Amino acid sequence: MDLKNKSHPEEFFLLGFADRPWLELPLFIILLITYPMAMMGNIAIILVSKLDPRLHSPMYFFLTNLSFLDMCYMTSTVPQMLFNLGTSKTISYMGCAVQLYFFHIMGGAECLLLAVMSFDRYVAICKPLHYTLIMNQRICILLAATVWLSGMIFSVSEATLTLQLPLCGRNTLDHLLCEIPVLIKTACGEKGANELTLSVVCFFLLAVPLCLILVSYACIGHAVFKIKSLGGRKKAFGTCSSHLIVVVLFYGPAISMYLQPPSSFSRDQPKFMALFYGVVTPTLNPFIYSLRNKDVKGALDNLMRSIFTSK
Repeated sequence: MDLKNKSHPEEFFLLGFADRPWLELPLFIILLITYPMAMMGNIAIILVSKLDPRLHSPMYFFLTNLSFLDMCYMTSTVPQMLFNLGTSKTISYMGCAVQLYFFHIMGGAECLLLAVMSFDRYVAICKPLHYTLIMNQRICILLAATVWLSGMIFSVSEATLTLQLPLCGRNTLDHLLCEIPVLIKTACGEKGANELTLSVVCFFLLAVPLCLILVSYACIGHAVFKIKSLGGRKKAFGTCSSHLIVVVLFYGPAISMYLQPPSSFSRDQPKFMALFYGVVTPTLNPFIYSLRNKDVKGALDNLMRSIFTSK
């Protein structure tokens, strides 16, 4: 791709909330606090999942993948957001392209990973006698590799098509970051094919996994109500509630952003949606899993005790 092509500027000017400058300082402070908080929370989840033998199971293997993915997700956007809110509002064309690829790799992978995690819960609750056979180490690694590879394929194909759109000298993006729908909306000329392609790809990445999640939890709900003991029901619901909360937090904003034509967006919709699924959800995920999961809380307590007693 020829970056010196006149249709592609050397840098982009990210407007952010230029029309609401009073929002920029509070947002800068919030991001400055939440980014290290999210990093520490997700690192803690990864550490306890690796160090505590009780958490060496498929459920926590996928949770480790989710935590690592969330760390990469935030790192692909938040440092640049802080830079734009604090000093300059520009990003180089190459920097925009790199952000575009990484942000959508993580987004596509998370859509599929949440579906895989729901399948894991379905097998654990609905087919407990066959769980270790179905969700063996080889299958788990294969599923995780498929998730990451699918995210890469989506990002490379869709982002490359988007970057080839002519911008006709336009270098202003009314957004906080470089995101495919916003670049499509900014482009000039015929872009109906890009909007259609994005809708079709996102249907398979959002709608299909979400349907699989809903089917999995319908089967789980049916199986749970057959459990006679109240304690057994609570335990089954407890292992699923955290995942369901994460699914709602991620899929809600993502669907409202990607399953409609970019030309139909309101001015601030992409900004708030990107903040939600790119910052809020990755920050909350480790706390949702740690606060609502007794095994994770116990492992965190043991880790903290071992740290302080060793000192």
